[in-house]
Amino acid sequence: MSLLEVNDLRVSFACRNTWFRSRSGDFVAVDGVSLTVAPDEIVGLVGESGSGKTTVARAIVGLVRPGSGSVLLDGVPLGPVGRRTTAQQRAAQMVFQDPRSSLSPRMTVAAIINEAWRTHPESAPPGDRTAALHRLLDDVGLDASVARHRADELSGGQCQRVSIARALAVRPRLLVCDEAVSALDVSVQAQILRLLVDLRERHHLAMLFISHDLGVVHQIADRIAVMRRGVVVEEGRTTDVLGAPRHEYTRSLLDAALELSTTDAQDG
Repeated sequence: MSLLEVNDLRVSFACRNTWFRSRSGDFVAVDGVSLTVAPDEIVGLVGESGSGKTTVARAIVGLVRPGSGSVLLDGVPLGPVGRRTTAQQRAAQMVFQDPRSSLSPRMTVAAIINEAWRTHPESAPPGDRTAALHRLLDDVGLDASVARHRADELSGGQCQRVSIARALAVRPRLLVCDEAVSALDVSVQAQILRLLVDLRERHHLAMLFISHDLGVVHQIADRIAVMRRGVVVEEGRTTDVLGAPRHEYTRSLLDAALELSTTDAQDG
């Protein structure tokens, strides 16, 4: 049985630009997307900027209201954030693209994690929270001393680890990672990808990993869904999609990833 099930999802936004309008007068960002994520599975959702993949992510975590279709967790429909139970809100957590902008620069790391526990007290550890906080930071590869620092005192990679720790603090079952490594240096990207794979194993997490780069997704995903202009044009096991892509758009993304990889190797 699937942990996450997205069925015929459609999301539109009001748009004044006639070039992007549909017949209804709206911009159709997602046009009938269906996908599943099984327990402990990592699914990559790939597409260029504007393909609709981030809108899918935001609909899953309740930040965007679909026009039609459904999002189910364990077979139970998920509504907007305000209509989700506390357990449903905890179950699906999002890791955003820009780690700095997703963290308050005025709060220490300890305050950021404790805020998550205050919001969801049922997930807060019993007893001494300081010890639990240090264990959580260690879980994402951060030293306990980071707890007293503010986000604006940390590197981009450290900030993203804090963002992941904040998500883990409420014990989710699904992480939705929206371009979670695209703002990081290549070497740091690899570290975060290895961390996510390790966390999947240790915490039995499922993930929807969103990226514009097939070269990144192939390092982490069990399956891949390729989006273009609001539609999934190809999906399958990672080895199948990368080894024998069926859609021309997938082939162009793969060619771009291979060209970038070759350029990086020459520059190095």
